Amino acid sequence: MKATPLSNCERRFLLRAVQEKKRLDGRQCYDYRNIRVSFGADRGCCIVELGRTRVLAQVSCELVPPKPSRPTEGVLFFNLELSPMAAPGLEPGRQSELLVSLNRLLERCLRDSKCIDTESLCVVAGEKVWQIRLDMHLLNHDGNITDAASIAGIVALCHFRRPDVSVQGEEVTVYTPEERDPVPLSIHHMPICVSFAFFHQGTYLLVDPTEREERVMDGLLVIAMNKHHEICTIQSSGVVMLLQDQILRCSKITAVKVAEITELIQKALENDQKARGALFGKEGGKFGFAESIPNQRITAFKMESAAVDTNDVEEQAGEIIAKADPPSEVFANPVLHTPGTAQIGEGIESSWGDLEESEKEEAAEEEGESEAAPFECEKVETEDTSTVRKTKSDEPIVLSDSEEEEVVILEPQELPRKTRTQASSKQENPSKKAFNKRRRKKRTSR
Repeated sequence: MKATPLSNCERRFLLRAVQEKKRLDGRQCYDYRNIRVSFGADRGCCIVELGRTRVLAQVSCELVPPKPSRPTEGVLFFNLELSPMAAPGLEPGRQSELLVSLNRLLERCLRDSKCIDTESLCVVAGEKVWQIRLDMHLLNHDGNITDAASIAGIVALCHFRRPDVSVQGEEVTVYTPEERDPVPLSIHHMPICVSFAFFHQGTYLLVDPTEREERVMDGLLVIAMNKHHEICTIQSSGVVMLLQDQILRCSKITAVKVAEITELIQKALENDQKARGALFGKEGGKFGFAESIPNQRITAFKMESAAVDTNDVEEQAGEIIAKADPPSEVFANPVLHTPGTAQIGEGIESSWGDLEESEKEEAAEEEGESEAAPFECEKVETEDTSTVRKTKSDEPIVLSDSEEEEVVILEPQELPRKTRTQASSKQENPSKKAFNKRRRKKRTSR
């Protein structure tokens, strides 16, 4: 299913708003939408919301043999999925140009920037290493998938914990979280992507474009940078030729935005760590997606507990029974309606089978109609016989005036002949019966 295209009126309206330095959601040209990070119950699962764009990230690991060219380094695998659940214009199971470009950009941002120490993932050189797999799913598309996916990916990697491993000779032992605490990944820095949309051949610039703004933009510039002001990757697409001053201005804006987002990610990780009770052995509170559920809503499924005193329950029950009036020993006489039925108590007599007033009226009307019907039939028959007597014997009689008229010709002279033939046929019948009896007797005698 293709996405609904923008009309010319919407396109002109958006471009006019960009010229006047106004945006549909009320932001300024260099403002980001609200970023919200929530974690799942398992380590390495998170959801990042950038405005109404939502991305789910999940990290998993397994022991695999290393690559022959790099026997002492672990394996990193990144995958981003776009489904029609996020937007109707996205097709499932098809590698579109948008999906391919996003996956390549995320690989350059996270793998080629060396943000993860791959040598720390080696267990036995040349035999077993950890493979870290990062799967991201787009839940809702409202523009700027690149920034939301990069934030979700780095947050999930920082939140993930792999099982601890020990090597004794040739034996490799993988410990469960109950036996040993899981080990976090060794992350050197956090690269984050910032997107810039250009309009009117690079004259106007917007940060964090929405889905409608992406449709009318002329070009897109993506810069991945960490908080140390190190550019990890840069990518430009569209039909805009950018100047050196424009790229430098975008890099300065990126440095400010990356510092703010990095601080937000660190605070979210610290809050989740405290909630899980991993710091200083304290008891944790709510963590995971339950943290985002407010307490003052019906969907929270939380109600204040009421204290109930269950002491001296038997004594209180005995006092209540003693104070109560004794039951009456008088029983009502049964009311006999018909043989085989009875009613005990002071209730109203059963009205089963009695008709209501409306039903009685309907029954009376039906009886009146049934009685009137034979009288009408008798009248019609008398009228027909009177008309027959008035007509002559040789003239046909018309019985109805409908479109299909039935004509009956009365021939009184032939009627006695028919009666004679009928009588003769009746007389012949006993003779035939006698003949049949004789034939049967002959057959039996043979």
